[in-house]
Amino acid sequence: MDKLLLQQLVLDRLAENLLQAEQAVRAAHETATHEENIAENKYDTLGLEAAYLATGQARRAEDLRQAMANWRQFRPRAYDASKGIQLGALVCLVNSDDKQQLLFLGPDGGSMKLVSGAQLIQVISSEAPLGRAMLGKHEGDEVWIQVAPIRQQFEVLRVN
Repeated sequence: MDKLLLQQLVLDRLAENLLQAEQAVRAAHETATHEENIAENKYDTLGLEAAYLATGQARRAEDLRQAMANWRQFRPRAYDASKGIQLGALVCLVNSDDKQQLLFLGPDGGSMKLVSGAQLIQVISSEAPLGRAMLGKHEGDEVWIQVAPIRQQFEVLRVN
């Protein structure tokens, strides 16, 4: 599987999300500043609520811009067995029920599911619990994470 293609798919999705966030910022700002939404008494909070929403949407848009910058600078490398799983690895895990999943370990801000060909790929950050647990592991190693009271265990089948 082409990691550069996966990187481009992530960037495309982030660009779509940024466009939606920017549209939401504009809509919330227009609502917050519209003359009909000027507060007439202390209970009239529509304009204030829209301003809070606009602020949150603006933060989301900035987070997406930062994620895009991280992913543009990212250079996925081939797997080096001497270092184990590192940022840029494409990892196939199997759980105790023999269910396989394909994970692409990338920079922050790109957590999403992608479809490439007929394969579903989960993009995760090395800061995510599973991402951290995989760092340095090799094919055949076990990886586990604790999610609330449940311990999830996986085996690394393949790494590219």
